[in-house]
Amino acid sequence: MRHRSISQRGLVSRPRRSARAPSQRRTLATEATSLPQKDCSSITPPYSKLLQNLSTVRRILNDRPLTLAEKILYSHIHDPERTLAEGGIKRGETYLQLKPERVAMQDASAQMALLQFMSAGMSRCAVPASIHCDHLIQASEGAEKDLERSIVTNQEVFDFLESAARKYGIEFWKPGSGIIHQIVLENYAAPGMLMLGTDSHTPNAGGLGMLAIGVGGADAVDALTGTPWELKAPRIIGVHLTGQLNGWATPKDLILHLAGKLTVRGGTGSILEYFGPGVFNQSCTGLATVANMGAEVGATTSTFPYTPGMRAYLQATGRAPVAAAADKAAQEGYLAADKDAQYDEVIEINLSELEPTINGPFTPDLATPLSKFGSFVQENGWKDELSAALIGSCTNSSYEDMTSVADLARQAKQAGLKTKVPFLCTPGSEQIRATIERDQITSELQDVGATVLANACGPCIGQWKREDKQGEENAILTSFNRNFKSRNDGNRLTMNFLASPTVVTAMAFSGKLSFNPMTDAIKLPSGEEFRFAPPRGQDLPAAGFTPGETRYYPTPTPEPQPETEVVIRPDSQRLELLEPFPSHFGPGSGNERGLELPPLKVLMRVRGKCTTDHISAAGPWLKYKGHLTNISENLLITAVNDEGGDVNVAFDHEHSPAESETDTIPGVAKRFKARKQPWALIVDENYGEGSAREHAALQPRFYGCAMIVARSFARIHETNLKKQGILPLWFVDKADYGRIGSGDVVETLGLADLLEGRNTSENAIRLRVTRRNGETFEIPTRHTMSADQLKWLRAGSALNHIRAQIAEQ
Repeated sequence: MRHRSISQRGLVSRPRRSARAPSQRRTLATEATSLPQKDCSSITPPYSKLLQNLSTVRRILNDRPLTLAEKILYSHIHDPERTLAEGGIKRGETYLQLKPERVAMQDASAQMALLQFMSAGMSRCAVPASIHCDHLIQASEGAEKDLERSIVTNQEVFDFLESAARKYGIEFWKPGSGIIHQIVLENYAAPGMLMLGTDSHTPNAGGLGMLAIGVGGADAVDALTGTPWELKAPRIIGVHLTGQLNGWATPKDLILHLAGKLTVRGGTGSILEYFGPGVFNQSCTGLATVANMGAEVGATTSTFPYTPGMRAYLQATGRAPVAAAADKAAQEGYLAADKDAQYDEVIEINLSELEPTINGPFTPDLATPLSKFGSFVQENGWKDELSAALIGSCTNSSYEDMTSVADLARQAKQAGLKTKVPFLCTPGSEQIRATIERDQITSELQDVGATVLANACGPCIGQWKREDKQGEENAILTSFNRNFKSRNDGNRLTMNFLASPTVVTAMAFSGKLSFNPMTDAIKLPSGEEFRFAPPRGQDLPAAGFTPGETRYYPTPTPEPQPETEVVIRPDSQRLELLEPFPSHFGPGSGNERGLELPPLKVLMRVRGKCTTDHISAAGPWLKYKGHLTNISENLLITAVNDEGGDVNVAFDHEHSPAESETDTIPGVAKRFKARKQPWALIVDENYGEGSAREHAALQPRFYGCAMIVARSFARIHETNLKKQGILPLWFVDKADYGRIGSGDVVETLGLADLLEGRNTSENAIRLRVTRRNGETFEIPTRHTMSADQLKWLRAGSALNHIRAQIAEQ
């Protein structure tokens, strides 16, 4: 086990937008009543059953002490006597067959997930599920107008989702209800639960002491059909928290700081499990912020032991029965790590030494302490100028966040200040929107210049109709979680710096990147100087939460209505029924190599960082999430070709006289598909980091990709590739990346033995490369395919395999 100490002084190893929109007042009626108690029967984990299952696993593991993450994960193993028959669980190696208790889907990813689920032929979902309309609402003028326009623009998609939800018994949260992750935390999350969500920031729910894991739609279909969901047993990284946050430091600064140390790859294949006295000083929503951004270090998910703050939050959100059941489960030892539990690594963080941190630009792991950020800006030659400040999003839109920034707004208003740049605020849910409006927090923000946006993702995912600064280098400061190029406003030159909502708010009054609200003053017209006092927030509203507009909310635990017709227009450009992907093998495949992949032409070698945003851009492309043919037109359009260094350029070395030698990347992919030429990609480190969007796997498969060879993969994307019948391989020698170029032919050697069980080693597959000049050589690779995942590859996709299993039942 490695043991590391992290403080603001560094990592120590030791042993053991557009021009400012006019401020708009919300006019929705806000009820003064607090939340009623919910029916918790479908959201309370079956603790007795989980403990019984865990007891079986403990026996198999010879009663060794377990971490909290292991307890939750292993208590959800399907049929442990059978699935662990070979004995033991080895972190990082053993594949676990799991039974999640719930699935949550946002409107963009739910389209493809539901299209796949529909093709499985089931009449209802095997587990409770929910759909959340949050991604398709574009920010422009303010909440009411933006919501109205987005509903009209996306009506056919919302009609499809609502009709599918009605048919299969899924809870449907209408546009305006809020962001998936905030709603899950407020309504569904429970200590010790295992759930899947079709969004990479699903781990947000870990703030309630559970395991919430972001997946692609095909993984969600596993749970929805009752198929055991497979996950390689993660490593467990323990984060030991001591001390207490003070002054301007917030939970957001904890995860920004940690991201700077772990990097975007440091948590890959691992669960971050926080423990120690510092955990118990945090609010539930503060812990959710930390868990949310664990996705930026590649972590499978994050979790925390059950705390009084979690109990208080459950009670405040109408889930007292869940809190009572969790209290009992905690007494039985389920909701905390065992004494002497072993972590693969322990990171020590003294919260008392933590200072505010700003991360970016263009990557969420470039961390700079606030005290050094002004110098960092100067050293890089950037303008000391802020062009917009944005707070909210799923990461930081809690009541505690909003009361903290309102405290700063009150201070500024008393000094006669207004924000110097557009200041956009996104409430996380209708419940938060209604509660902060009732408690005058909204008006306090608007009084200093804030524009309140719809309860939706908005600018955080590129749904921002920003008309200024296009094509110009500029800097924005946000409390979001991700900051890749072009992500927020479509401008590759916009630098997004991530910070806590309080730092973002304070800097909006200065308008300068170098402003440090902990030490610096703002000069007033009178000549006097104004300094902010450290902000103070309140984690839960004294008058309780209010639900707001309940017309946005679903009927709890609805029964399926099988007579419902799922609405898809025959001429739709937004939705398209899926055709099953063909197998690479057997009759009709045209493959004469048996159980080896057919000869594959290399489409291109991708250089450097290639996130799922690069592979399948969001923003204006979100409208095609349910139409695979149309959205595939954006395949890799912001990726860099290592052969020449150009963006969205690929070579076609066998082009016809009527065709050009180069074209866009999707253009060349379409040529290959038209020629029935299967192809491969050569890619760099951490390929597919970022969002969980499975379109980044569906699109290359749609055009004929059969294999991707990488220096390394991000976890979710690698799984998504496997689900869609694409073979992901890792270079054993990373230098081999540069030996394979566009137009080369790659053939697998040893795949047949692997598929037939004759050689099950991770190095079973070698590649024979035939260069365009005729040179031939072989290179070793390694794979991470489990026995079940090999069945997906052989069938052409996981969905093909599931459909065949259901047909046999």
